Amino acid sequence: MDLLTTLVDKGLRRELPTREEALAVLATSNDDLLEVVAAAGKVRRQWFGRRVKLNYLVNLKSGLCPEDCSYCSQRLGSKAGILKYTWLKPDEASKVAAAGVAGGAKRVCLVASGRGPTDRDVDRVSETIEAIKEQNEGVEVCACLGLLSDGQAERLRSAGADAYNHNLNTSEGTYGEITTTHTYADRVATVRQAQSAGLSACSGLIAGMGESDADLVDVVFALRELDPDSVPVNFLIPFEGTPLAKEWNLTPQHCLRILAMVRFVCPDVEVRLSGGREVHLRSMQPLALHLVNSIFLGDYLTSEGQAGQVDLDMIADAGFEVEGAGTTTLPAHRADRSGGCGSHDGGCAPCGDAPEAEPAGTAEVPDARTDLVAVRRRGAGTDLAPNA
Repeated sequence: MDLLTTLVDKGLRRELPTREEALAVLATSNDDLLEVVAAAGKVRRQWFGRRVKLNYLVNLKSGLCPEDCSYCSQRLGSKAGILKYTWLKPDEASKVAAAGVAGGAKRVCLVASGRGPTDRDVDRVSETIEAIKEQNEGVEVCACLGLLSDGQAERLRSAGADAYNHNLNTSEGTYGEITTTHTYADRVATVRQAQSAGLSACSGLIAGMGESDADLVDVVFALRELDPDSVPVNFLIPFEGTPLAKEWNLTPQHCLRILAMVRFVCPDVEVRLSGGREVHLRSMQPLALHLVNSIFLGDYLTSEGQAGQVDLDMIADAGFEVEGAGTTTLPAHRADRSGGCGSHDGGCAPCGDAPEAEPAGTAEVPDARTDLVAVRRRGAGTDLAPNA
């Protein structure tokens, strides 16, 4: 397929595809799916080999958020039956994190619900970062605390944080339909604050919220311009009790096409398969490893993932290997950069005429699999052992 040959060539050169080419990936048929996966897999292996980085989530404060993000089980007015608790103490959070590290996680992601941290919250998280780093030599720590105020990113960096996560989630054009209590521009500003403070930026998206393929391409192109080091791709978990509970729009095949498109647009970036993979990819998860180079181990913020050992077995059975603590995740040209984009050399070359996007497939979305949405009842905020 000429489209895939072109995209592989561009990916190996770190060259930006056209929007038309990205849309065409999402419009490919199920008959061509394995070719799409194989093509994007060449780009993934060029920059990351067969390594899979493991990340582990610790939900420091669950529920009771004042923001109205429609996708979130912790949102204002959510009726989802999730765990709700206030801040974990540093030693409690460190104990949960240690379980993930013991399971093979290289990065611990500390997340707290809310619009953004107060200065006291930053103090709390700083103490937690220090506790985790004291007990787990070499572990990376990423903070995800919402919108940042002036100076907070620098304080987190001084405390030992390596990265900061703040997702764009969806396109700028549709953002107001998903969230009204803050803006798309607020999110972009926070990512840039983190970058300016010397933190590795982590920013991604959520697919399956009713957006169009054009919206997906828009947000991924916006991420390419923002240039985070890692791009988490989440697939909506439609929690009962949230406004998007009835949005079951994804098939495993389309999830793979989305991941392939992200890889072609962001060829040398850590693409992380995140929330919702068990719900929407199901038995197709091993194929996704040919597209992404990073996953979360075990459970998520408010939902349960598959058992940590199942994740490890899946990686091994698919012919991949867990990335070791001593290995640098990013390619040298990104890891060693001192500023600027780092995704390509100079300006993006003109891409020429792109193939016309084929009409989207007509395959029906299967019945909602509400049985696969399991609320987390173990780990942080409970007396039960975490899943790692």
